[in-house]
Amino acid sequence: MPKTGKWQVRWQSAARSARSATRAAVRSAQTAVATTQQVWHATPRHTQQTWRLTAVSAATGLAVAIVAVAASGPWDSGQRTAERAEAAAMDGASGEHHAPDSRPAPSAPPVLPALGGRAPGAAGRGAAPAPTDAGLADALEPLLKDPALGPLRTASVLDVAAGREVFGEGQGKAATPASTVKLATAVAALSALGPDHRIDTTVVLAGKKRIVLVGGGDPTLTARAPRHGAEEQPANLRTLADATARALKKRHLTKISLGYDTSAYSGPVQHPIGPNENIAPVTALMTDEARLDDSDHGTAPRDADPARTAAGTFADLLHDRGITVDGDPGGAKAPKKPDRIAAVHSLPLSALVERMLTHSDNDIAEALARQTALATRQPASFAGAGKAVRTALQREHLPLSGAVFEDGSGLDRDDKVTAALLSRLLLHASSPDHPALRPVVTGLPVAAFTGTLSNRYRGQSAGAGAVRAKTGTLTGVNTLAGTVVDADGRLLAFSFMTTGTTDPQGAQTALDKLASAVANCGCR
Repeated sequence: MPKTGKWQVRWQSAARSARSATRAAVRSAQTAVATTQQVWHATPRHTQQTWRLTAVSAATGLAVAIVAVAASGPWDSGQRTAERAEAAAMDGASGEHHAPDSRPAPSAPPVLPALGGRAPGAAGRGAAPAPTDAGLADALEPLLKDPALGPLRTASVLDVAAGREVFGEGQGKAATPASTVKLATAVAALSALGPDHRIDTTVVLAGKKRIVLVGGGDPTLTARAPRHGAEEQPANLRTLADATARALKKRHLTKISLGYDTSAYSGPVQHPIGPNENIAPVTALMTDEARLDDSDHGTAPRDADPARTAAGTFADLLHDRGITVDGDPGGAKAPKKPDRIAAVHSLPLSALVERMLTHSDNDIAEALARQTALATRQPASFAGAGKAVRTALQREHLPLSGAVFEDGSGLDRDDKVTAALLSRLLLHASSPDHPALRPVVTGLPVAAFTGTLSNRYRGQSAGAGAVRAKTGTLTGVNTLAGTVVDADGRLLAFSFMTTGTTDPQGAQTALDKLASAVANCGCR
């Protein structure tokens, strides 16, 4: 456990002895989790597959029983694939450069309790003791003086059950959020479209012997063979080719010309940072995020013209199914009243949000910002998407003072948000009044377990497995925003931001210590 000195939990009287026993049990379970992780990484992969669930369950079962119960609301299969997906290992230098990792991530304990935070044996929503403003200040203010943090350092911690801020430091100052702006993108998209919304990719007739492949903006559309055993499958171009070939043959058509339509999106396709392995050109038609390797998250070389390549691949797939495509596919516009002959649908928006947050997926983030623009009748461009995100958040009555949304991913340094907005986004998503926003919480990486936090918090027993947070890193910018259950069983939302840093690893560690201090805190 990290040394917190005078900021440790203050034992007040013999009446709290029962809670002391509970905390001791939790710490024992958390130590077991750390031990289990070390054994896990040293174990052959085939052995991992055999006992991954039982090993982790044995290590974390006690903590699960004491700390958390399954949260109510439309969780859509609990913590979903985000808790079971492969973790993207960070390179330690940048929150945007995620090294691929083919190892399966061990399942983390369900650290989010029933919304409202109920202490063991207590009754009523929010019955767990609430931290005090002074208690949290004692714990966090010294840590905010860490020299590894930049000259601008801001913080906000909210009590979810009470819906109020219990600690703030410069929380109203707007700063560059980096990838934590994805929290705003997620809340905006879910509130505008709903968690069950799916993005269509279609094929329509555009003449007697001509078809058009129409992109709807699904960046997870894949041309790869389906993954065996995967619980959820993204839309597949092969499936679309199957359906298209059947429809054409029913019409006695075996030779056609092919066009492709990307008009759902407008404006520049290139992100302002220019060609970059963190993001593909933003177009309404692409497969596998325009990756030129076999990765499915993290950095990768990207195709310069994803739409043309996707159409070429579709033509090849049709040829394999007995349909000849005359000439090369070209850009086209679908008829205003198209005759749709085939379609595939993306995973639901809830799953896309979770994947975006877990792996800090920039391509999905930009797509969701544009889907928000389409839903609010704004141009589906960088500018239109930024306006749409702001409009959607205004409708949710969130604090937008100083906020600027230049993109949906956070790669643009001109993005600006406050720590107060980030923590309020998380409070909003955690509220029982907003069940449609729950994927924002379930998609957060889990410290030392999943996504962009998989390589952080190791050795920090208070934070590992307990902190769930979105990372954000650009050169000189480090942010962390998420949720944590404190030592008393109280659910808190937090955000920590700093700019002007010169030591990326040191700044990350400083932010992690802040979140661990909240996890370790009774703070009364």
